[in-house]
Amino acid sequence: MKPIQTIIIDDERLAREELKSLLSEFIEIEVIDEAHNGEDALEKINRLKPDLIFLDVSMPGMTGFELVKKLDDIPQIIFVTAFDEHAMKAFDLQAIDYILKPIDPTRLAQAIKRVSAENIDSMTSEEDIRSNKMLGPTDKVFIKDGEKCWFIELDKIRMMESEGNYVKVYFDQFRPMILRSLNNFENKLNPEFFFRANRKYLINLNHVVSVEAWFNGGLKVELSKGEKIEISRRQAIRFKEIFSL
Repeated sequence: MKPIQTIIIDDERLAREELKSLLSEFIEIEVIDEAHNGEDALEKINRLKPDLIFLDVSMPGMTGFELVKKLDDIPQIIFVTAFDEHAMKAFDLQAIDYILKPIDPTRLAQAIKRVSAENIDSMTSEEDIRSNKMLGPTDKVFIKDGEKCWFIELDKIRMMESEGNYVKVYFDQFRPMILRSLNNFENKLNPEFFFRANRKYLINLNHVVSVEAWFNGGLKVELSKGEKIEISRRQAIRFKEIFSL
């Protein structure tokens, strides 16, 4: 299994160094960068697309919570802070865990174990994860949400919606939630069939029943079950380039 690519975000250099030293004991974690404030972190997360971030809550200029709200695609999050009063808000943002400073190595190990488990429990089968194959409509995928499981053809999936650290998958009457970013799905699914409408939605083109012009040069599509999704202006240009005669 490939390492979990990680960015450490903390305004205190010594805190970053301490955490990096602790994480060096975990072979499943690969620290690919670090950031000293929210703006620095925002640029690096969007560019490097890590699987996981260790995020301080209290930072000058932009708090950890404010940073999360600015992200288009949110990686898994472990908040690291000296204060425990923010815990409820952290879990409202679907954080994997919330660790208090100074960091207890045993507590850190518990959080890493939780992250590793979530990475294993994913939509795509282990065989497909190991391969570079792009998945198309006739490929079957395993989906697990809590105690419920499905094994379905991708063409049944009308769309995927980003919700914090999770993606909501729409098929039949079901809406399971999967702990993964929308970018991860977009990179795995054949773009001839699955199109990124905007930062929040990935749609199955086989389920598009109508297209209409929308505001500011965008488009609006209606799917087979009546959902109406806006294609952003930038993506509308790409849509027209790909599918126009």
